[in-house]
Amino acid sequence: MDAALTEDLARRAAAGDGTALEELLHEVRPEVVRRCGRFLPCREDAEEAAQDVLLQLARRITTFEGRSRFSTWLHTVVANCCRQKYRELRRPAAERPVAIEPGQRVDPRTTSVIAGSRVDLLEALERLEREHPHLVAPLVYRDICRLEYAEAAERIGIPLGTLKSRLHEARRQVRPWLSDAS
Repeated sequence: MDAALTEDLARRAAAGDGTALEELLHEVRPEVVRRCGRFLPCREDAEEAAQDVLLQLARRITTFEGRSRFSTWLHTVVANCCRQKYRELRRPAAERPVAIEPGQRVDPRTTSVIAGSRVDLLEALERLEREHPHLVAPLVYRDICRLEYAEAAERIGIPLGTLKSRLHEARRQVRPWLSDAS
């Protein structure tokens, strides 16, 4: 993905250029799918979330003001859509628990450890959001989206020191939840 081209397309699309929006959607799609895959372990779920991201991008591109990089703005949309998709996936499972027949059990030799850790992370984020909502954004931007500290602080709208403090506290809160899940 060419960053300069993407930034230019985003600025033009935000100004109402429909052709630029189409080109932007085409340009960012592979990166969006890859980023969604960081959050959601099942490829189909990641692709569905990516479609949601692209739809949100098309609907809300006019809210992109260019104060930060487009990639930062896109990180926010990806994170929010993936977390929403995860909530949607959890809801039916919680409402209708299904008994698994012995022949349908998952073979642990073919189950991805990384996939399990991603699900654990999403559950930890849900818990963190319930218990300490102000700590979620620093953790998502820095540790999942891998933004630089300064860029994450700017995106959230807090001083750098506050971001680092909240990030430290978020990691401290989440660490035992992830340890318990493994």
